[in-house]
Amino acid sequence: MRRCDGRTGDPDHPFTRGFLCTKVNRYVERTYHPDRLLHPMRRAGPKGSGRFEIVSWDEAIGEIAERLGAIARSPDASAGPQAILPYSYAGTMGIVQGSSIDRRFFHLLGASMVDRTICSMPGTVGMRMTVGANIGADPEGMPESDLVLLWGTNTLTSNPHLWPFVLEARERGAKIVAIDPIRTRTVAQCDQWIAIRPGTDAALALGMMHVLFERGLEDRDYIAANTLGGEQLRERAREYPPDRVSSITGTPVETIVELGERYGRAQSAFIRVNYGLQRHAGGGMAVRTIACLPAVTGHWRRAGGGVQLSSSANFQFDVRTVQRPDLSPSVRTINMIRLGDALLTPDAGVGGPPVRALVVYNSNPGAVAPDRNAVLRGLAREDLFTVVLEHFQTDTADYADILLPATTQLEHWDIHLSYGHHYVSLNQPAIEPLGEALPNTEIFRRIAARMGLDHPAMRDDDLTIIRQALAGPGEKLRGVTLEGLMERGWMRLNVPKPYLPFAGGEFPTPSGKCEFYSQRMADMGLDPLPAFTPPYEFPDAVPQLAARYPLTLISSPAHQFLNSTFVNVDSLRRGAREPECLLHPADAERRGIAPGARVAVYNDRGAFTAVARVEDTIREGVVWAPSIWWGKFAKDGANANQTTSQRETDLGHGPVFYDNLVEVGLAD
Repeated sequence: MRRCDGRTGDPDHPFTRGFLCTKVNRYVERTYHPDRLLHPMRRAGPKGSGRFEIVSWDEAIGEIAERLGAIARSPDASAGPQAILPYSYAGTMGIVQGSSIDRRFFHLLGASMVDRTICSMPGTVGMRMTVGANIGADPEGMPESDLVLLWGTNTLTSNPHLWPFVLEARERGAKIVAIDPIRTRTVAQCDQWIAIRPGTDAALALGMMHVLFERGLEDRDYIAANTLGGEQLRERAREYPPDRVSSITGTPVETIVELGERYGRAQSAFIRVNYGLQRHAGGGMAVRTIACLPAVTGHWRRAGGGVQLSSSANFQFDVRTVQRPDLSPSVRTINMIRLGDALLTPDAGVGGPPVRALVVYNSNPGAVAPDRNAVLRGLAREDLFTVVLEHFQTDTADYADILLPATTQLEHWDIHLSYGHHYVSLNQPAIEPLGEALPNTEIFRRIAARMGLDHPAMRDDDLTIIRQALAGPGEKLRGVTLEGLMERGWMRLNVPKPYLPFAGGEFPTPSGKCEFYSQRMADMGLDPLPAFTPPYEFPDAVPQLAARYPLTLISSPAHQFLNSTFVNVDSLRRGAREPECLLHPADAERRGIAPGARVAVYNDRGAFTAVARVEDTIREGVVWAPSIWWGKFAKDGANANQTTSQRETDLGHGPVFYDNLVEVGLAD
């Protein structure tokens, strides 16, 4: 196996080809950072003060076991095991350190479950309702594409390993079109920029369908053989003529018509969508609507054709064996994006006892969760026992009662799926853990043992868990073994190359077809056909609110950050400069804002300050605040999530970070 030196990737990897993104290129610097947490610590000051004292692992585990045990055993109606809430997301992105022993521990304890919705769920459910699973076109087939739509994705920042395939398609004659409210570094490299209004992507897709059906550019044979509801979709598309779509999206009529015609005349058009366009009220429906396009035109038939949000559902790991949900009694589920409500309401917002203990790992909710003001008020509760497993003293860690040092990617075993290609990756430790850091799995094993949760499932070591994950029954994992991964570091799933998942239909939906009409959505009380669902704070729909807060705020991650990860790495933070706010010149002029001025971005939920950038690289009426800054690195201690809400998307109960009306003015 080629050992990673932390500075270069594997040049033999067919997709990543040996180069690292801006962020991971600094992973060694991050691992050996002077502020790295190296010892267990106990709070030694008020919550939020960030003052701690070093303790031994024995002391830390003992206190955690005692406090969690007391809550779990209490007969009081305001306690019991469901008063304990785990809070985690992706962390170091692996199956072992992110969703194995930790899940078994909380299942055995009978703790509340957390609905991990903060990233991908609206689009994931939208894909499920349409094509049956969150799988799509193979990016390695993109060089065969004759049209590439980068829709709501800043590829050079969030998916840079795809870019060489985009360039290969262009070299063969493909036009590259970017659909985005912001002229990102990716958009600047494309052939055309369609500066759509935020949250109107479904309307644009329906306008394209109107053109396709009107011009006879649909693939009637593919629709007849492999879709459900073709005639109903045709009727729905009639409701979205280009002039109506133009009024919704802010896109010129001629652009809508030209895009629809170009897409219909292409033979293998590749649509790459990303998670930004689903962060509003109708986010799930937006992804679902776009996902119908390749079936209308039959682009699924050929290499380089189709749509991709993620490839994750192709990785059919044995999740039930790894996580052991059978160990849990029937318990409540709390949505992670409603953490503020969960910590501040007597029944956690969903019924049952209040949250009395919070165990945070692989996440930094004190910075990334919506409605940050509410989250921080909840974390400040003196009666809340909080445990945080971390690499650094983040905004969340400042509120911990016990703070535990966890290992980084370079120090533990793990196995990884991919969101954008079809290769399983093995993470083998390259160095010994620094200081007293431990893998998440070992930390939860020790807590369980001290609490007397002596179940065989808690004694599996990390390599055993990897073998369990690979033992999934799915055909796509056939031939992928730990031994093979140890030898090479990565292995391709058992799928053809290029992978054409729906060339002949065979969609994993109840009907076996691409479901333009979804009975499951009808049963949920939702529109069973693709539709435009406006954002909660769509200016046209809420004129009174828009009169006070006329600008839509987008707060996608800065190029140097992975959400809130890497913010404390000095070289990357210098690249991001400081919290900034990008405005269109017309919006800045109306407010008397000059480039470089310090401004306040605010609404009824909260405010943060930033330095104004004034450029025509953003559509009028939109503001961009590259994120997600830790509060402690901002002059005002705030970030963009001071202004975001805890409302949920139409599908998947996801966050609506970019469904957010604000005003911008000169800071005091």
